[in-house]
Amino acid sequence: MPRFVVEADGGSRGNPGPAGYGAVVLDPATGETLAERAEYIGVATNNVAEYKGLIAGLRAAHELAPDAVVLVRMDSKLVVEQMSGRWKIKHPDMKPLAAEAAKILPRSQVTYEWIPREKNKHADRLANEAMDAGKRGRQWEPSGSTAVFDRSAARALAAPPASGPPGDAAAGAAAVRAALAASAAPTADTLFAEPTASGEPAAFGEPAAEEAPAGAPAAGTGWGPDLGAPATLVLLRHGETALTPQKRFSGSGGTDPELSPAGRRQAAAVAEALAARGTVQAVVSSPLRRCRETAQAVADRLGLPVAIEEGLRETDFGAWEGLTFAEVRARFPDDLQAWLDSPKAAPTGGGESFATVTRRVSAARDRLVSAHAGRTVLVVTHVTPVKTLVRLALGAPPESLFKMELSAASLSAVAYYADGNASVRLLNDTGHLR
Repeated sequence: MPRFVVEADGGSRGNPGPAGYGAVVLDPATGETLAERAEYIGVATNNVAEYKGLIAGLRAAHELAPDAVVLVRMDSKLVVEQMSGRWKIKHPDMKPLAAEAAKILPRSQVTYEWIPREKNKHADRLANEAMDAGKRGRQWEPSGSTAVFDRSAARALAAPPASGPPGDAAAGAAAVRAALAASAAPTADTLFAEPTASGEPAAFGEPAAEEAPAGAPAAGTGWGPDLGAPATLVLLRHGETALTPQKRFSGSGGTDPELSPAGRRQAAAVAEALAARGTVQAVVSSPLRRCRETAQAVADRLGLPVAIEEGLRETDFGAWEGLTFAEVRARFPDDLQAWLDSPKAAPTGGGESFATVTRRVSAARDRLVSAHAGRTVLVVTHVTPVKTLVRLALGAPPESLFKMELSAASLSAVAYYADGNASVRLLNDTGHLR
């Protein structure tokens, strides 16, 4: 039974941005390159490009020998852990790609192993060549490849011939998998199974994420290599308005109230606190007045301009705008219960569902993270957007929105790494208001 090593990688210059992938099929006994694949895929995220690279590598291996036993080696912890079945696949963009990869070869023939980036140079080089070609308006061509692979590293993966009775394919496959999986990499038999207690980190599009601190331990611990300084979004809920102490629904479909005197004092207090920390490099605000006023107070203190991001506005609460929870329950009991039960239910009168808000806020987040890679950005917004960003970073279910406290003028923070990892750093800090 043939044995191959597939190494794959993908990249996005912007995440999302111009993206490409690379994959190589190797003979583990000799280090010989048996096939190379690379392609510029247009605008996509890192994770999408990585999955595309995996698919291309598996297809190349299948073309060479459909009965091959394959060891897949990638520096994407997300792909390795998801395809190994230890992390759930939640993001809608990832599910069909993972399913496509799983169908190329029988699960019993494929194992997955995480490797550090420096050991994935061949596939990484191919991915970059594909992106360079796309920048020139072309597609990658094998004849133009300059990828280099360390053949000694491939030979180190060589496994002895499988033992067992002639024709015993199952026993032979098991023996080869055991030999190839030097680091006890799991088989793909558990793909789409329930996750282990280690859970799944969050990724961009649903969050989810891939890696965190430097010096990655073995696969399966939930950690991987740090890819540099993250884009950190410091999430500031606006200061109080006249509606805030009364706990009335106040979204983007209402009166657009200004800050109250108490709200202006809160904005001044948070401005002083952030000036003392000295880490904020940009200020972005929801278009609604209460956020713009809060953001301007901080920006004036920091000497920074305020940029407006339309996607950060609060939920449109429809006919509930200006009402208390008790008033909504009295007037629209069935609509309120539906809203509490399902993120797809919208408030009465054409408001926005939480599912709709999540899509809008996720798109705004991706734009901010792409534009501010490695920087710290103050994002002045509302209750629902802040809770949504925290929920997505944690990989928590929609109902968790009702289980977070978020005070006026409170600070929260989420760091987003270049590989798609998200790390919640702070939630509902009000120390600056005391």
